[in-house]
Amino acid sequence: MATKTALITGGSRGIGRGIALELAATGARIAVNYAGNAAAAAATVADVKAAGGDGFAIQGDVAVAADRERLVAETLARFGRIDVLVNNAGVAPQVRADLLEAGEESFDRLFAINLKGPFFLAQAVARRMLQQERDAEGFRGRIVNITSISAYTASINRGDYCMVKAGLAMMTKLFADRLGNEGINVYEIRPGVIATDMTAGVKEKYDRLILEQGLTPIRRWGQPSDVGRAVRAIVEDRFPFSTGAVFDVDGGFHLHRL
Repeated sequence: MATKTALITGGSRGIGRGIALELAATGARIAVNYAGNAAAAAATVADVKAAGGDGFAIQGDVAVAADRERLVAETLARFGRIDVLVNNAGVAPQVRADLLEAGEESFDRLFAINLKGPFFLAQAVARRMLQQERDAEGFRGRIVNITSISAYTASINRGDYCMVKAGLAMMTKLFADRLGNEGINVYEIRPGVIATDMTAGVKEKYDRLILEQGLTPIRRWGQPSDVGRAVRAIVEDRFPFSTGAVFDVDGGFHLHRL
């Protein structure tokens, strides 16, 4: 693992940080992408190094083509190769609006950051991975897309978010099919209710739903480290004969229960 390099988008906080720290514990080298919070990214890099890995912070908006090119170029300049791409960066709607009232500005913003950016970044990284020598397990690389239970759970006051996550789920299948015979496996990790900055505003609501009403069979909030451990298992090649697979990290939310 010490020779493996991971590029993690949105890696400075929340789920991305949890992933970075789990991979750092294996000795991996990590490019911590961030959009605007340089201090958080620097803190994550420091924690990555303290955990036994190596890393550096790199600013970039995945919705911008030039920034995506720079993310790839600077990671390669620093570490020489990219073994793992984690498409984690994503935003929620700034204003929740009913489907009949939703506007184009939020729609365009979410599709640009949460779907277009990951698609074209995966495309660029996959092209580079195809030029790399296979590792000891026969892989040229791995791509992990972080989606959400919103990929299949309807929320009519944030339909744009649900649609982009559903699109990212299909994107996983497409890249898995295209790259499966090339030594590049592609996976989807589908988190449930995870304690991050994004969910801080609805903490009281989900405390009630989870702890009192049993929204999930495992009655606790998910933590960024829960998602990080799932990514770590993939990066450690625990699933070499799986691609296009979905890993639910949701406390059992996906179960249909009576």
